[in-house]
Amino acid sequence: MQTNQQNYPFTAIVGQDRMKKALVLNIINPKLSGVLIRGEKGTAKSTAVRALANLLSEIEVASDCFCGCDAHKSIQLCPMCSKIIAQGEALVTRRRKIRVVDLPIGSTEDRVVGTIDLEQAIKKGEKHFEPGILAAAHRGILYVDEVNLLDDHIVDVLLDAAAMGVNTVEREGISFSHPAEFVLIGTMNPEEGELRPQLLDRFGLCIQIEGISDLDQRIEVVKRRAAFEEDPEKFYEQWRKEEENLSQSIEAAKKLLSEVNLPDDMLKLIAEIAIEMKVDGHRADIVMMKAAKTLAAFYGHRQVDRSDVLEAAEMTLPHRMRKKPFQKIGMDAERLKHFMAI
Repeated sequence: MQTNQQNYPFTAIVGQDRMKKALVLNIINPKLSGVLIRGEKGTAKSTAVRALANLLSEIEVASDCFCGCDAHKSIQLCPMCSKIIAQGEALVTRRRKIRVVDLPIGSTEDRVVGTIDLEQAIKKGEKHFEPGILAAAHRGILYVDEVNLLDDHIVDVLLDAAAMGVNTVEREGISFSHPAEFVLIGTMNPEEGELRPQLLDRFGLCIQIEGISDLDQRIEVVKRRAAFEEDPEKFYEQWRKEEENLSQSIEAAKKLLSEVNLPDDMLKLIAEIAIEMKVDGHRADIVMMKAAKTLAAFYGHRQVDRSDVLEAAEMTLPHRMRKKPFQKIGMDAERLKHFMAI
């Protein structure tokens, strides 16, 4: 397993188990539509996301492609790769790690979506495209720290790309499109403001985390961080085995996922929970189903059981609950316990 030893080891993060599990679930099943991590500053949100890089597997990409097209999916190719295929040639491929791409808060639209060289297009009739962040994030993870502080226009761009799986740039009547499928991971401090509902609902999972209050765990946090800063390579070697074990578990879960069965009674439970929790629309039901199946695969089971559904509910419903004005995002734990007792 190739690693970036400059990143803090994912398995060395103390506590925050639900956050770590939500991130792992999105690696196993990118169709979960990402995760939003809400918590006060200094709770390892950014550390955990960047630590994912060491756990990600390799993928096969078209060698000279700016967005890393999958050569085996002829209907999801960028114009450059499509042209090569149309000429009867085969795409040359290579293998690389799945990427975690940062989207800085101050990014302009051109930096995010890319730009078209209008002069070259007008004079020579050629579309020259300079790729942006969405191209780099295709088939990978797009990470937005302080996602709640994003400019509204950039939020709209992300929503469009996430919904369509395609990024389209239009300038002066000239357009250019390329595939842009990515897992969206956002972190935020609720004290700095909330997200627009349109973006909030796009995150499949939502995790609320707090600082660790246990004395021994807080001491361990400090010890590990000090050891990492003193000698990152040595510290990583101490956690290499745990990192490799988790990476292997993720790969095994990916292979098992397609074999996981969802019994009708578990599907009924999912619908009952969504109705009882008064969530709008049906996205919650669909994401809860996907999360329950992914949890089962992670635990090595071929069939979803009640505990998988209930754990999935705790991750998929908090940000979709109907709230009164000024009410914080959260879920009615007592109502969920009702289903656990049935």
